[in-house]
Amino acid sequence: MIAFPDISPEIFTIRLGGIELALRWYALAYLAGLVLGALAIWRLMKSDHLWGDAAPMPANRVEDLLTWVIAGVVIGGRLGFVLFYQPGYYLSHPFEIVKVWQGGMSFHGGFLGTVIAAWWWARRNGVDPLRLADAMAIAAPIGLFFGRLANFVNAELWGRPTDMPWGVIFPGAAAQDCPGVVGPCARHPSQLYEAGLEGLVLGLVLLVLLRRGALRRPGLLLGVFLAGYAAARIFVEFFRVADVQFITPDNPLGRVALGMSMGQLLSLPMLALGLWLVVRALNRPPR
Repeated sequence: MIAFPDISPEIFTIRLGGIELALRWYALAYLAGLVLGALAIWRLMKSDHLWGDAAPMPANRVEDLLTWVIAGVVIGGRLGFVLFYQPGYYLSHPFEIVKVWQGGMSFHGGFLGTVIAAWWWARRNGVDPLRLADAMAIAAPIGLFFGRLANFVNAELWGRPTDMPWGVIFPGAAAQDCPGVVGPCARHPSQLYEAGLEGLVLGLVLLVLLRRGALRRPGLLLGVFLAGYAAARIFVEFFRVADVQFITPDNPLGRVALGMSMGQLLSLPMLALGLWLVVRALNRPPR
């Protein structure tokens, strides 16, 4: 068993009068993911040779795109959490929806928000949405990696109890509520599993495909990202504790339907769409 590292979720706190402002690792993770992702897209737009012809847009438009992506991530992520995970609570407390700083974001909602925002931006600016999505697929694992590390630092979204040597003893009464376990309860560090699979492994796969000319086949990188993320998420969900609102005495694993968790169910359409995009891209001649 591994003791949870003594890391505060807050990097530093500033008090101005009666107002307390804190910079949290979670916010820094979002910022790092967005900035580094934008730099990756900018680099791709400067590399015409990777596309088979010209890049789908000038590199100097990435900053404008980033503004829309940020809006899509935040609005979509929040609304996804509200609708997918706690609709009853927020229906009764609608003003709580805007309190993003209290936590509660959904990847699947953020993904949908980003898709809508990027598609709208691309259509308005005469950019091929599918080719733009391929570039964004390269950037996405960066944000996923930092986001999952931030989940670990926050000691949230931990996994089920385990006796494996890498099990982590997360702090807090909820994390230590393990029926049948005597003494400290170690859990799967499922946040790190996701950081490794969705961030590092998927990112490396996409980079290898990029170097092998994947951008010459529109939709290929997007399809690999969607299918890869969905497969990783479905796998890790077997080790991750379900959201508390889905857990009951008769349903201790928090299954929603078809014996699957909410995260697994939401990943199924991504998996199907990703595989379809891969097959479609491979069956068309490269640019």
